[in-house]
Amino acid sequence: MPATEAKIFNCTQSRELAEKIAGYYGTKLGNVITSTYSDGEFQPSFEESVRGSRVFIIGSTHPGADHLMEMLLMLDAAKRASARHITAVMPYFGWARQDRKDKPRVPIAAKMIASILETAGATRIITMDLHADQIQGFFEKPVDHLYASTVFLPYLKELGLDNLTIASPDMGGSKRAYAYSKALESDVVICYKQRAKANVISHMELIGDVTGKNVVLVDDMVDTAGTLTKAADLMMERGALSVRAICTHPVLSGEAYDRIEKSKLQELIVTDSIPLRQESKKIKVVSCAELFADVMKRVQDNESISSKFIM
Repeated sequence: MPATEAKIFNCTQSRELAEKIAGYYGTKLGNVITSTYSDGEFQPSFEESVRGSRVFIIGSTHPGADHLMEMLLMLDAAKRASARHITAVMPYFGWARQDRKDKPRVPIAAKMIASILETAGATRIITMDLHADQIQGFFEKPVDHLYASTVFLPYLKELGLDNLTIASPDMGGSKRAYAYSKALESDVVICYKQRAKANVISHMELIGDVTGKNVVLVDDMVDTAGTLTKAADLMMERGALSVRAICTHPVLSGEAYDRIEKSKLQELIVTDSIPLRQESKKIKVVSCAELFADVMKRVQDNESISSKFIM
């Protein structure tokens, strides 16, 4: 029986990344046209047959809600066009910070969105650096959870930093920081922070010594950059030689760009899972396109992807 043909399509917000992924995969993006009504309602349309095909739909679902809605409509269109396999390739899985009830009468948005994606037609999910690993368990369908360490670690090794120390900007990221430190054979320090409310830090303290060290902060995402820049400034005050940060998903909302420019961060290294809203001389983008293309090809060929989990 011949292998199911693979076709790659993109949501509008991830066009540039999707083109890179398709290039590494060795094909061209499929033809999708999105029609928009005057009131803002939109309708994607596949302009080629996908019957019996394996369809990869590439799109990060960072807020606002239009990005998620476009992914859902594309999944539904592919399902109704009789695609055999429909994979939602979501470099950034949005709404993932709402992965539990942290106070009464709030939603668990990550679980709700997992259910909606499957209802819309996704038969597989490929994503990277989920905010919490257990979100994989919110899905009934297979989830390939990739790690950006696959692209970050070679970059860090190329820098050749002496006296390297890996840092976590909060207690929740200590496991990630430890994994990086193990791969780089370096020390670990942790920042302890208390929040007054979401995105507002009331107090921060450092656990560990950074005197004379080149510090690399590790996190899954950077939103307002408040935690990151405060941590960087604190570490420089405590005697660090330099502070860099690697953050997989550059959400960068609000005053983030301004904070980064004014901070003592030497460099912020991110992936292209979310397109940058503006350029910054302090922000270095390392592409995740080759990683996704390789995993997609292995999924298509029914090959193991375990070699891509290097953390």
